[in-house]
Amino acid sequence: MIGGETVYNIVKGDTIELVSAKLGVDKRSIIKKNNIDIKKPLQIGQELRINTRKIVPKIINDGIIVNIPDRMLYFFKNSNIETAFPVGLGMPSWRGMTRWRTPEDKFKVINKRKNPTWRVPESIQWKMMMEGKPVKTIVPSGPDNPLGRYAIDTSIPRVVIHETIWPTSVYQFRSHGCIRIMSENMEKFFKNVEINSSGEIIYKPVKIAVSNEGRVFLEVHKDIYGKVKDLNVEVRGLIEKAGIADKVNWHKVDIILKERSGIAEDITL
Repeated sequence: MIGGETVYNIVKGDTIELVSAKLGVDKRSIIKKNNIDIKKPLQIGQELRINTRKIVPKIINDGIIVNIPDRMLYFFKNSNIETAFPVGLGMPSWRGMTRWRTPEDKFKVINKRKNPTWRVPESIQWKMMMEGKPVKTIVPSGPDNPLGRYAIDTSIPRVVIHETIWPTSVYQFRSHGCIRIMSENMEKFFKNVEINSSGEIIYKPVKIAVSNEGRVFLEVHKDIYGKVKDLNVEVRGLIEKAGIADKVNWHKVDIILKERSGIAEDITL
């Protein structure tokens, strides 16, 4: 597991949405835990208590794991997590169409581009036209380029890992399939990731872990793409498969299933 209970101090320009994007925590959880009045602006220096605990969905030797429901990227080196941070992913649907969902697949890093030019895909040009916006075919590098200053091309068609100029779209599902990263995370990641690095995009809305001390943790996210028939069945199946059904507090399990906060919670009996 990574993360845990932390205190975040509000800085100039922060909103609940931006804090959510920075820390990878649903804004509803932040509001509830801190009794925030959403009608009032946050104050510089204000302290927010936030639980960022997450269960790592898959461990690999080297490379990248992106878990779609989790909206997190995990970067491994020598079987250890080098870094992990929130990402923005593809929208579930648009006018009934699901063509811009981020796909599950294995991939390789095939190119790294600094100050990239964005060649707008035809599908996005069509969407611009449908929305009554000016249709762009090429967007040069600069402050108005949605790819930001850094882009990492993957072997999955139309899936680029890139910096975003819209930071509050991180930890959201608003992209056209690409993987959006906040500036401070992308700059370091761009330097560390190598061409031919391997990666995988997975879909795990439910994660279970047992700590070294024997504590059982459960993390449940929304099934944003509707790929799991029944989250209740999924949770119970994973718990039973792990052989820990007699060690968990099923009342807590039911609460977590209802809230689907995306925070790893202790469900030990």
